[in-house]
Amino acid sequence: MTAFLLLTLAFAVQATFETRSQIDNTFARQAEIQQSQIQLEELLRLQIDEENSLRGYSLTRDEFYVGQYRQAASGYAATEDAIRRTLAAQQLYGPSQLLGDYARLQSEWRNEVAAPLLRNPRNRLVELDKRNKLFSDYETRTVAAIRETLAATNASLVHSTQQQLDRSSYWRAFWLLVFGLLAILFNAYRSRANRELEQERTVTEILQRAFRSESVPLPHCEVGSAYLSATDHMAVGGDVFDVYRLSSTQALVLIADVSGKGVDAAVLTAFIKFMIRAIALRQSEPAAILSEFNLAFSKAVGNPYLFVSMFVGVLDTSTLRLQYGSAGHDCTYVRSRNGVRQLPVTGPVLGVMEEPFSNETVDLLPGDTLVLATDGLTEVRNRAGELLGDDAMGVIARAGPHAQQLADELVAYVKERGGRRLRDDLAILAIRVLDGEPADA
Repeated sequence: MTAFLLLTLAFAVQATFETRSQIDNTFARQAEIQQSQIQLEELLRLQIDEENSLRGYSLTRDEFYVGQYRQAASGYAATEDAIRRTLAAQQLYGPSQLLGDYARLQSEWRNEVAAPLLRNPRNRLVELDKRNKLFSDYETRTVAAIRETLAATNASLVHSTQQQLDRSSYWRAFWLLVFGLLAILFNAYRSRANRELEQERTVTEILQRAFRSESVPLPHCEVGSAYLSATDHMAVGGDVFDVYRLSSTQALVLIADVSGKGVDAAVLTAFIKFMIRAIALRQSEPAAILSEFNLAFSKAVGNPYLFVSMFVGVLDTSTLRLQYGSAGHDCTYVRSRNGVRQLPVTGPVLGVMEEPFSNETVDLLPGDTLVLATDGLTEVRNRAGELLGDDAMGVIARAGPHAQQLADELVAYVKERGGRRLRDDLAILAIRVLDGEPADA
């Protein structure tokens, strides 16, 4: 049942990627066509500016109008070149040929009408009007043909975009229905997973919340978190963290880093977060959770170039004992009164090979802070190109005492050091043990 659910999710993710790519491409083409429509009207305005400048010069002999004429001619050339490039990129060969005819006609007008008038403006105004009549009808027909073709192309792209959006909606509805049915089967198959799915209500809500990392309050602890995406226009990326209550005294603690950035990596973080939760409801040891996820990830994603570093811990909030497994994730620390120490890795990264994972145990004391980060912290570079590396422990040691304060200060430090140009996503999860004795187990 679990394998079938993962395969279905993989198919849904692939369909979403393909549809998004098609819609983005159509929107880009539509924007270029609309820009060309605006530029075509600008071309006509510049042509009129050329004619009016010649009239002004013929009437006043003022050199100001010569400058206006040359400025309009220069702008005409740049605008015509921009339209030509767009038509070529869109493979609109008919309008491109018409634009070439229009440009050739304008060149003839400059050579036969404008140039003689600029050399000798006396008594040339009548000739200007006469020669303009010879060109205006053909220019009007040519521009009208180009305008009509651009409008038809834009209308076709609008129609295509609407069809793609409709098709995407149908596919989303279909996958939501599929996931709803699978949720029912999964509830019957796994009673403990049933409680997990009930908390999220439906698989639909899981997909809607796919791009958000979460944390929950824990007894005797304060939790702080922060996220920073390397993609400027997005608030999501390839890093994920999660704090999830497995029982009244035990909590799942997760942080993971997917190779890649942006929306594609963020979709995989949804898969990671909810799959780890489901496995943790059945497996109590972090090493077993990592092993089962490693097998599922390789089969479901099927991309040999994708890998994940991950830290999975089970924290007993009654004894403050943390049992964890670290699959190649070395950005994990404990800050205590004696300083900051790095937690050792217990296995290789996920998705590369099938290797055994081991567990480690850490007993936390009041005042200690567990700090989990992704490599956006240690691999941030300063202006000289130097990685932060092990100096991250010094930054953690100097940060504020409270969990959220610590997370916020680490993000601020990374922004400042990286010059606000991040090469990788950054996730921070901090869990601080409050002063005072924990409750009895």
